[in-house]
Amino acid sequence: MKLYTRTGDDGTTGLFGGGRVSKDHARIEAYGCVDELNAHLGLALAACTDDDEGIAHLASLLGPIQSRLFDLGADLATPMGSEHEDKVNRISDDVVVELERMIDDVDGRNDEIRSFVMPGGTELAARLHVARVACRRAERAIVTLTDLEEVNPCAVHCVNRLSDLLFAAARFANKCAGVPDVPWVSGGSGTTDSA
Repeated sequence: MKLYTRTGDDGTTGLFGGGRVSKDHARIEAYGCVDELNAHLGLALAACTDDDEGIAHLASLLGPIQSRLFDLGADLATPMGSEHEDKVNRISDDVVVELERMIDDVDGRNDEIRSFVMPGGTELAARLHVARVACRRAERAIVTLTDLEEVNPCAVHCVNRLSDLLFAAARFANKCAGVPDVPWVSGGSGTTDSA
């Protein structure tokens, strides 16, 4: 089987369950953003090492989420009530509850937050923050789709919780490395020292 099909050369793509839509359709944008999020999460996981017990624990939590993101993509690619409904593993409340458990676990290891935190610190933390903002973009795209078509409500709940988990994970990655949170500093001169 060849990787290319040429069926999308007209700017359309097929949905699971039948039908073709434009590649800029809100449904395609939604699951495309989830795919992008998954790639960012993979990049963050590539920066996890077994050298630190805390980072290894973090990787053990985040790794399986990549598979759940594939489930989410399939969920979004399949219109509700499709004839293939029985072949899709829709995101459920169980996934959302598990993400909440992970948030409590990871954030319970963090110091109390005292200010807005800038995305940064270690490379791993920065990668997790990039994944977090990609997650927020996916959330916005899914919400846009819900204004147009019926969408599994757990899809929105899932990415909302995942963005919180990624924020907690970024802070924890810094803590494991002994790097403090980078606090937001309001105001400033707007110039940088070029010395």
